[in-house]
Amino acid sequence: MKRFTREHIDTFDYIFKINLINSLSGYKSANLIGSVSPEGIENIAVFSSVVHLGSTPPLLGFILRPTTVPRNTYENLKKTGVFTINHVSESIIEDAHHTSAKYSSLISEFEMTDLTSEYLGDFGAPFVAEAPVKIGMKYVDEIDIHYNQTKLVIGEIQFFEVEEEMLQEDGFLNLGRGEVATINGLDGYAVPSLFKRLEYQRPKQLI
Repeated sequence: MKRFTREHIDTFDYIFKINLINSLSGYKSANLIGSVSPEGIENIAVFSSVVHLGSTPPLLGFILRPTTVPRNTYENLKKTGVFTINHVSESIIEDAHHTSAKYSSLISEFEMTDLTSEYLGDFGAPFVAEAPVKIGMKYVDEIDIHYNQTKLVIGEIQFFEVEEEMLQEDGFLNLGRGEVATINGLDGYAVPSLFKRLEYQRPKQLI
């Protein structure tokens, strides 16, 4: 094993540091967050920080980097109150990754990739037609993380659609059946398959 201390981290080359620290936490979710400006310009951007925050009410959150530069996703969802979360599948990895490019707010990433914008019912933000899981979200809160000037943006699930073959009888969503990707670090993608499900664990009885 190779050990790195806090002092080592400060001496790393910048690219080496962000690659290593971004990989250190393990595999992360790969999601495309969709939003639209009040002027009707659509935005789609890849995020690796979407997390489950609770089931009652059903909440998801994601980390937003410092807003010292324009963040189109954040600006749109704050103005409209809605956004979408779409799982990245194996077939759209390259296009999903390209949405990390810094385009002007006047340019839609849908136009710069082969991703297809889709509206479901009267929900006011675009989904990704190719995604195997599509979640309509309402913005409800945000928490400032002052130590590094980031934000935890919190949304409440309004509705979702999943490919039927992914959903099991007990409510478990088998992401492997949808070829859902994960992100390793900043630019590494993997498509895992389900290895094993284990039963709810209870304490062992001491003899």
